[in-house]
Parts: sequence; structure tokens; C-alpha cells
Amino acid sequence: MTIKNEIMLITYADSIGKNLQETAELLSAHFKDIVGGVHILPFYPSSADRGFAPLTYEEVDPEFGDWDDVAKIANDFYLMYDFMINHISRSSAYFKDFQENKDNSPYRDLFIRYKDFWPGGEPTQEDVDAIYKRKPRAPYIDVTFADGTTEKIWCTFDEEQIDLNLYSETTKRFVKEQLQGLAERGASIIRLDAFAYATKKPGTSCFFIEPDTWEMLDEVKAILEPYGTELLPEIHEHYSIQLKLADKGYWVYDFALPMLVLHALYSGKSERLTHWLNICPRKQFTTLDTHDGIGVVDAADLMTPEEIEETKNNLFSQGANVKRVYNTMAYNNLDIYQLNCTYYSALGDDDDAYVLARAIQFFTPGIPQVYYVGLLAGKNDIELLEQTKVGRNINRHYYTKEEVEENLERPVLKRLFALMKFRNSYGAFDGNLTVVDNGGGSKLELIWTNGPLRTTLSADLATREFTVHYTDEHSGEETLLAGV
Repeated sequence: MTIKNEIMLITYADSIGKNLQETAELLSAHFKDIVGGVHILPFYPSSADRGFAPLTYEEVDPEFGDWDDVAKIANDFYLMYDFMINHISRSSAYFKDFQENKDNSPYRDLFIRYKDFWPGGEPTQEDVDAIYKRKPRAPYIDVTFADGTTEKIWCTFDEEQIDLNLYSETTKRFVKEQLQGLAERGASIIRLDAFAYATKKPGTSCFFIEPDTWEMLDEVKAILEPYGTELLPEIHEHYSIQLKLADKGYWVYDFALPMLVLHALYSGKSERLTHWLNICPRKQFTTLDTHDGIGVVDAADLMTPEEIEETKNNLFSQGANVKRVYNTMAYNNLDIYQLNCTYYSALGDDDDAYVLARAIQFFTPGIPQVYYVGLLAGKNDIELLEQTKVGRNINRHYYTKEEVEENLERPVLKRLFALMKFRNSYGAFDGNLTVVDNGGGSKLELIWTNGPLRTTLSADLATREFTVHYTDEHSGEETLLAGV
């Protein structure tokens, strides 16, 4: 199924219902008009990071279901799958074979061995300092082989996520086979997770190296094109990188929007948000919430350091049941660039503020993505957070089928779903956006036009009141969107 300009849901395979079968049932029964696509977060067998340390891409984790269950969802929705181009599981058959057979393993060239990568076999301190890294030391694990020898193998993230050597022919074949398999199994679009870490050369940052990154993306694009499958590179970094990707025709993420919308609603000022709406890529997927936290680094230079700090402080003071400690080592949060909180709770569990935030997202250029907790206007899950001591779990509640159905009766969801149905069905969103300049005050006015079709979001960020008007397709009269 091809990508549609309709809202995409982001969900785990066991978070709206206990497995893919229940997810499919709920989507079919309640959400057909509300979302057009589904990004199913990694549903493959995995050894860590909730799916992001895949053992294989050829199977569905039996706890979630099987490929037939995925196909049922694909009957009604276009689908996004993840491919972790930077790494594979340490517990995978590939790495285990390498550990057992070392130089005699057919998979030996899948991985990056320090002895081969670095001149002299070890990085200098200057090399280590240059690396864009997630750990306070050189990125590696010590691996003991079956013959008793030990080597350092490149490992950027969790110790279960072993980096792949994208420069070897063995890895290129592996990547091609896996991507082809995912395209054949119904992926309309493949999200290339952590791709900026995949290009590595001594003496560089080993992060988004040019031209290596472009060559790698071109290779992946060429693999997917015969299947009609699109590519979405995923990166949390300065917004200028998203603009670079967009300039080369790639889909990108709008990870800057979440902080900009919070800043606008906390401060009652539209200037930063309207500036971004004027310059942001048009071929993008927009977010307010994801399975990770609310991105901070993505808004750098779109907001001043003082505005970013003020927005963070407001999240902790105005948000509901969110504390600074949830974003520290005490809750296994090592990522200083993201804040752990549901978007609904970031706005104080306030229905008016939340529905306005979504209205702004739906009027932002691009295809909106709504995370499953956000779809249900979910509050911070303090119980799961304290039970696991994992900061990100505050925004990863497990909804039973019954819980989902109970939530559907909440007034905030009826308002949200009315907006979502409108965004999916009204043709003006295939046209052009005009951002009305109001001098940076509290008023926000966004107008989409496409031929005779026109819709306007008029909002007061200070009072959080807003209206949506649209031209009726049949009568040609301007009409107030009801129910929001």
C-alpha cells in the first residue's frame, strides 16, 4: 500500500492490546477513519532495547504473533517498519557464529574489529575525543572468542547492540537481503534507525560522515525503489541536518516541533513556532510524541538556549506528575537530549491545551504521526516507571483492549478524533500553507488552500482557545468544524 497523506499511528506490537491480533482488532473496530497508517515499532525477536536489538528480520516475535497478523493490519493501513542499519543483536546467530568461529565465520566481516579499523589497532585519545559517542569512552565491548582470544568490537549503544560494518561486501549483501524481505512483507516505508552512526572512518566523528552517508542512503534507496517502498532516515540532531536530507529528496522527521509547540503554549508567544513553520521541510513526518522522549537538541537555534531551558523548567512546573529525577541516572536515563513525559501530561493533563497542540501539529506541513499514548491522551504512567526504574517507561503504558475501549468515551478523545478525521479527509491539506504574520504575539493563524478548498486554524496561544473553519466542498460556504 502506498503512503497516504493521512495520520500515522506509532505503536508497539503489545501496547494497544496484548499482541498484534488484538492491535488489528482494535484498529479495525475503532480507528479506521482516525489513522491511515501504522508504524509498528520493532516486532522482530530481540534481545534488548524493546525490539531495537534484533536477532533477525525474517520472523515476528512469537509473543506478538506472526506475519499473517501484520498482513491483517496492512489490509487497512499503510505500514512503516524499522531497520536498524547501524547494529544487530549480540545474541543473533550471526554474532554467535562469529564468536564461535572467528576468522572462519562467514559473518566475520559483518562487524567492526578494532584491530582492523584503527591504524595500529587502537584509537589515540585524539581519535576517541573526535567520536560522536553515547558513552564516556571509546565505543566497544570486549569479546572473548571460543579459542580464548579477546578482541574489541565496535558497540555504540547497549552491549546487546553490536555495530555493523557497512563498508564490507558481506554487510552490503546482508542489508540488501533484509530490506528486500521487509519490502516484500508489506512495508510501505522503512525507517532507517540510527543511520547517522553507521558511517565510520578513523579520524572523524563517525557520525553523519559526508559523502559516505549519502552513498549509503542512495544504496538503500536503490534497493527499495523496485518495491515502491519509501525510506525515512531517523536522526535526532540539529535541524540543519533534516534540511540537508530534505534538499536531497528524502523524507525527514520534524523532531523540532514538540519543543516549539510546548514553548508556544507555555509562553503564549508564536514567533519561534511560526518561523519554523515557514522554513520547515514539506516532505516530512511530524511528531509531538514518540517511543523515546521529547527531543531537546532538535530545537537548538530555533529557540535560544534560555528559551529551551525555560521550556524544560515549565515542563517540570506545569506538567502533571513529572519530575526532574525521572530524567537522571536514577531512572536509567543516559540521554540528556530528551525529556521523559507524555505530551498530555507535559501540558498539565489539560484537554484544551492538548487538543490545540494536536491541531497545530495537524496544520503543520507533512504527515502527522501520533504515538499510541498520545492517541489516547495518556497520562504519565508513574506505576510502570517506578516498577521498572526506566525513565522512558513513563510514556510506554500497556493498554489492554478494555482500557482502550473505556478511553474512547472521554470527551478529549472525541474532540481529538474529530480533528483527526478532518485532517485525513479534507483536500486542502494536499495544497499549500500560509502562515499569517501576527508580529510574534499570542495569535496563531494557519491557512491551507488547494483550489477552492480552504481551511483556517485560528488560535490564541495564551488562552488556548481556537477554531477551525473550512470551505464546504458542496455548498462553497465557510463552515465551523464542529466537535473540537
